[in-house]
Amino acid sequence: MATSNVHWLLPIVVVSFLTCALARRGQDVRCGACRGLIDEMEWEISQVNPKKTIQKGSFRINPDGSQSVVEVPYARSELHLTELLEHVCEKMTEYGEKTDPETHRKTYVRVLSRDGKKLDASATNIDKKVIDDLKSTCEHIVEIHEDELIELFSHETENVKDKLCSKRTDLCDHAVDITHDEL
Repeated sequence: MATSNVHWLLPIVVVSFLTCALARRGQDVRCGACRGLIDEMEWEISQVNPKKTIQKGSFRINPDGSQSVVEVPYARSELHLTELLEHVCEKMTEYGEKTDPETHRKTYVRVLSRDGKKLDASATNIDKKVIDDLKSTCEHIVEIHEDELIELFSHETENVKDKLCSKRTDLCDHAVDITHDEL
């Protein structure tokens, strides 16, 4: 009788284990995509010439003949950030997945430098499915959190990564202390 109870319990245990493993993997991918997205945005913003400006305001002529147009820095402008968000997830193809041997948690690291040179990708999974999953997760994050991303980056907020990925969302609820020094 005890043997028959074990036979029907085993599939439940296996399904429970797989469900937990998949949930953790999903959490790791969401966190990695969020952190990679923020790293890429910060780098792109840093590459803009600080002297570059755009005109902002109304182009209507006021009753006194003047216009309410001001020059603002292009970097971190809503226009610039919106343009960045349109293509930033393409950069996820330059990442790979590493698995911590002790915790089995996944992290995502650059496998190509910003100038296109290959970085050390030992023990890094660069399988197309992994990259596609990271990229589509990044696109989903941009779609859902576009307004928050623009708000945080336009105000030059420090620790955007922790504020968006951990505090405002639950994308990295487990990983506030993860660093991205490899970038």
